[in-house]
Amino acid sequence: MPVLQKIKSAYILWHSYHQTLPKTHRYTIGQKIDALFVELIEAVAVATFLDRTEKQPWVRLAIRKLDTAKILLMILWETKSLDDKKYVTISVVLEEIGKMLGGWNGQLTKQNSPVKTGEK
Repeated sequence: MPVLQKIKSAYILWHSYHQTLPKTHRYTIGQKIDALFVELIEAVAVATFLDRTEKQPWVRLAIRKLDTAKILLMILWETKSLDDKKYVTISVVLEEIGKMLGGWNGQLTKQNSPVKTGEK
């Protein structure tokens, strides 16, 4: 699944950044971001194998985890714990993942909505 591949790549990138964070943030916000990535991977993996009607709560959970990680990364950048280049690099990838998850959620909303009589 392309979105899972993209998330895995983002996590590997994050992992290399996590190692370079100052200790004050590595073991606080850094660990939380790491955990959010793992939860994001889990939510997408679970959604992948569920029936179409059961996927949407997991996709929405993945979107929430991603949004939280983006905010925490912004805090790292604003506190100068993450330099501009690294922040921009990971932000671009996370933005792509967000678009993919948003599209998936929109598709599920359409598929799961009841069809009104007389409509195609």
